[in-house]
Amino acid sequence: MTTTLTYLETLVRETQKPEIEVMALAFQAGLRQLWRERILGRCLRGEISRSEAIKAVGIDWVELAERQYQATMEDLGWALKK
Repeated sequence: MTTTLTYLETLVRETQKPEIEVMALAFQAGLRQLWRERILGRCLRGEISRSEAIKAVGIDWVELAERQYQATMEDLGWALKK
């Protein structure tokens, strides 16, 4: 089973960067991901406009979220018909 420590050790070894730098990069990436998810969620709930979301995270992420949301709604519709 791969652990967080294993990921960290592997990244340090393979990138040849100091552990603290790898941890800082991971922290930054995690924050970006959380921010993106927050923006996309707000857009899908109608709390912000599509254009605001595109400005914040980019059209590719907005379109992906919209496709995933649509697929989820279709699946739920199918499940509720059974």
